[in-house]
Amino acid sequence: MFRTLLISALVVLAVSIPTAATGSSQAPNVTLTGTVGPGFTISLRNADGSAVRHLDPGSYDIAVTDQSIEHNFHLTGPLVDMFTEVETTGTTTWTVTFTDGTYNYRCDPHAAQMRGSFTVGNVPPPPPPPPPPGRLTGKVTAKAITLNTSSGSRVRSVAAKTYRLTVSDSSNKQNFHLTGPGVNKKTSVKGKTRATWTLRLRAGKYTYRSDTNRRLKRTFTVTAGSS
Repeated sequence: MFRTLLISALVVLAVSIPTAATGSSQAPNVTLTGTVGPGFTISLRNADGSAVRHLDPGSYDIAVTDQSIEHNFHLTGPLVDMFTEVETTGTTTWTVTFTDGTYNYRCDPHAAQMRGSFTVGNVPPPPPPPPPPGRLTGKVTAKAITLNTSSGSRVRSVAAKTYRLTVSDSSNKQNFHLTGPGVNKKTSVKGKTRATWTLRLRAGKYTYRSDTNRRLKRTFTVTAGSS
């Protein structure tokens, strides 16, 4: 009888004591890899090697390898501002918590060319890039002036938008002068030249002419457009 009671007590005691296997544990953070240098390159990649474009909110480990004393890796965004020193190299690991928003990484001395960004959580996608500019070609000689589309036809009517106009002025007695709503661009009368202008043409009437020869003059219209 005493032996039976002792065994029962031991069983109850064993069941009531928690073991390490039943304790709660958190999953490890996802690790991202940042690299800067040795050339003019900077990147932030997922574990599978793909570029980081979008992440879920949460904590991440970021292993940053700085391979140049001319660059650094600077990560900024909501609640985050982490960077390596420019004049040092090596690998360091940051633990950061990302929230909804847009994050940027760059090399501070070369931010214009070495940079990237990604979004976290519920962030609207960036607006689509603007459409490429239309192309026009202008030409003035001693006896003629022309303005053509990219297909080579004379410009009579075009839609309102941004255009890149390349002008070839092969006369040292004439010039190419374009005027209209918001535009007043011209080449010099004295001297031959080739010029490229990026222009926003708005709805209305435009004139291109030579300022020294009234016969070298044409007009075209710009109509309201959505592009």
